[in-house]
Amino acid sequence: MSKEQTSFVYVTYIRSTPEKVFEAITKPEVAQRYWGHENLSDWKPGSDWEHVRADEQRTVNIVGKVVESVPPARLVITWASPSQASDPANISRVSFDIEDYDDMVRLTVIHDELEAGSGMAMGIQKGWPIVLSSLKSLLETGQGIDVFAKPKATSNGSHS
Repeated sequence: MSKEQTSFVYVTYIRSTPEKVFEAITKPEVAQRYWGHENLSDWKPGSDWEHVRADEQRTVNIVGKVVESVPPARLVITWASPSQASDPANISRVSFDIEDYDDMVRLTVIHDELEAGSGMAMGIQKGWPIVLSSLKSLLETGQGIDVFAKPKATSNGSHS
């Protein structure tokens, strides 16, 4: 019996060009400025790719294959934790669709083929919104945001 799957869809509009958005995803020196990681590959279909933490340890956090690459309009990759990449049940898929709008870009990120309720599904649900916000911030202002930021604790536990 197969496990229940889930997917997440994120759409954001960025004052940029399709080329710059595609480069931000695929060029390590740009990705590290908003993601805290470098995405390493030659980005050809069938090639491996790695999501490497941009620090001294250079930890490989995510691995996968390039499924489809049509610069600057579309990139599809598989996505898995390195320790689980040999099990097809633990491999999910991410699609980046980049559409030109007047003076901006519509970026649609679909992360699917995820096991519902899994640690990966929980992690990406928190991760993608801040990563895409940081990407938008970098391309529009020249500065990303801290994708490792945590919520501020309130002194009395209530929200005002």
